[in-house]
Amino acid sequence: MNNLRRLDLNLLVTLDALLAEHNVTRAALRLNFSQPSISVHLAKLREIFGDPLLLPGPRGMRPTARADALREPLRLALEALELAVAPSGPFDPSGSDRTWRVAASDYSEATIVLPVLAGLRAAAPGTSLAVLALTPSRIARQAEQGDIDLAFHTRDDAPPGLRQRVLFAERYVLVGRAGHPRLKRRPTLRQFCELEHVIVSPDGGGFHGGTDDALAKLGMTRRVVLSVPHFMFVRSVVESSDLVAMLPERLIRESPGLRVVEAPLDVPGYEMAMLWHERSHRDPAHRWLRDYIVDSV
Repeated sequence: MNNLRRLDLNLLVTLDALLAEHNVTRAALRLNFSQPSISVHLAKLREIFGDPLLLPGPRGMRPTARADALREPLRLALEALELAVAPSGPFDPSGSDRTWRVAASDYSEATIVLPVLAGLRAAAPGTSLAVLALTPSRIARQAEQGDIDLAFHTRDDAPPGLRQRVLFAERYVLVGRAGHPRLKRRPTLRQFCELEHVIVSPDGGGFHGGTDDALAKLGMTRRVVLSVPHFMFVRSVVESSDLVAMLPERLIRESPGLRVVEAPLDVPGYEMAMLWHERSHRDPAHRWLRDYIVDSV
């Protein structure tokens, strides 16, 4: 480690050129350095490594055993460094083997990940996608540490400090099973409150939501008889019972087993956003994925 602190990049580049050319003059021409500068660098390298490195010979300079041992590792290290600092080129999805990691709720899986998946597999067949359970309190830290590339979350509740892009606006509709006897037409407000409702409570066990806030402003309440943590389970419950639910419209598109009607009151919707950390913002592959998702949902 002490020797590494004494080295600078120019010394290593000089050593690489000397090991390739076996000649101070040719190494100087190759690097566009003066010959005295190369000689000074060689003297420093000999001191640092405690080895002559190159010795005079009948046809130029001959590398020592120590220099021969350095040749290949040094070449690979310089190539890796050059690649690391080179400007990023355009991302080619068809040839990439990258693994992306996104955090999503079951709602986001159905409304964002699923619509994107088939096209993503076709455009980037060598890539992999890992979908992680969304934990809102962990999004910022996961993104900062590189544990996730993207998260899908409501814009208003997104953690501060992350970049975001709105994907779509969502609205709520009243949903029951196909053939529900009390949803043949839009119910009145009183009829709506008399129905038995199921609610999604992501934190678990809650029986109050945005619909209840809207009803409270009108001095009314509804009958919430079931609280579950996942949207997709609500769909199954509603399809197989007479319970009804206020659900995001995108979640129940093309659902022949469900009856969808307009609710008799306005319940505020939300905007769904894609979130990511500044560390990934300029990465060409990451930018391609973000643009692809925006174009696909």
